[in-house]
Amino acid sequence: MNEVPPHVTGLAEQRARARAGRDYAGADALRDKIEAEGWLVRDTGDGFELTPRPPFEVWPTVASVPEPGAGDRPPGQAGVADSGTVGSGAADSGGVGSGAAGRDAASMDAGRVAEAADPSARPERLGDLDAERVAETEAAPRQKPEGSELVGRSDEDYHEGHPERTISSQLLWDASLAVSRLDETITPAEPHPPAVPPTVTVGLIVDGWPDDLRDCVRALVARTEARIIGLDLGNVDGAGVVLEELAEEFPRRVEAWHVAETPHWRGGTAEWGESRTKLLKLDSSDVHVVMETSTILDGDAITPLVKVLTDDVAAAGWKGVNPGADGHDWHDAEPGEVRGLLGHLFAVRRDAALAVGGFPEGARYYRNADLEFSLTLPGTLVALDRDLPVHQERHRGYHDVDPGYRDRESRRTYDRVLRLLQDT
Repeated sequence: MNEVPPHVTGLAEQRARARAGRDYAGADALRDKIEAEGWLVRDTGDGFELTPRPPFEVWPTVASVPEPGAGDRPPGQAGVADSGTVGSGAADSGGVGSGAAGRDAASMDAGRVAEAADPSARPERLGDLDAERVAETEAAPRQKPEGSELVGRSDEDYHEGHPERTISSQLLWDASLAVSRLDETITPAEPHPPAVPPTVTVGLIVDGWPDDLRDCVRALVARTEARIIGLDLGNVDGAGVVLEELAEEFPRRVEAWHVAETPHWRGGTAEWGESRTKLLKLDSSDVHVVMETSTILDGDAITPLVKVLTDDVAAAGWKGVNPGADGHDWHDAEPGEVRGLLGHLFAVRRDAALAVGGFPEGARYYRNADLEFSLTLPGTLVALDRDLPVHQERHRGYHDVDPGYRDRESRRTYDRVLRLLQDT
């Protein structure tokens, strides 16, 4: 255990006094000085805590972690919304009147018209009988028009009727029509572009239990193609160091963010709802997956969840629950439509989650906050349950948390759940 130098402790004490006096700019400057000395300062309920600064970037709070701008998407990630713009561009370039392509098409059409007007130039396009008649007509001497053919013309040049001319003209007209119909371009049906699968990211809150984190991430990497974003809260028990190691081992799959704040359940100030919303906003995928590090995949349990999502289905999860008749007790649900999804593992359309403002702001602890979030989502929720290849190891977020804290925060969140049930 590294001993904190006295001058670093003095800087931390000055910072605590600055915060008490609401001199937040001064407090931030003192934090920077402490970090420059190789230490991190964390605010606790009874003061502060100093720990050695790890060899990676650490942001002071969850709120301070920078979020990507609107529309930012990692290279190579083409979402469903992106693919939709391709069709409009293709339609524009295919228009007859647009650019060189339009001019070429117009020239081709003009050639077809001329060809149809001169059917003898392409006798192979006609039937044998019609081709023979056209050849005979072209070889015959010039005839003088009769009947309706005389309309608008003087009698000076045409003074005798020739019934055979009428027959020959009719044959020529019929042949021309036949060529015109044969030459009409049948526009082939535009092939539908291949469906672009939605992009998927798994969001993990890292608040301790490094071995669980390692097993969870390795299973995700081995059995799915999803990206992984981990938000480390305070490097509890070295879990942040393990997250960084995983990001270095799988640089194209794992993204690591670190904050100095420790989780609320450990006496810190980083809350579950705020942390989950930060993960959602750090994500740029079409589908955001909520998962706990105690959940371990035995196969690809992500793809079946993503396939269920539609415009009507906002979220799909592993385990679902429904409220009882009195609204006070929830019970496990059979596979199918449910009212609530448990936070062990579920996928949500990211646009739907953002539309409701993300995860509950007042949720400091996970328990019942998953139900609160479920009730705010528009559309249908679906649970697959036993159809998914997944299992859960010891649920440390429940069993290894102080029981008094767990019950107090669970009740606090559940009061909001009951209000939402009454409203709906």
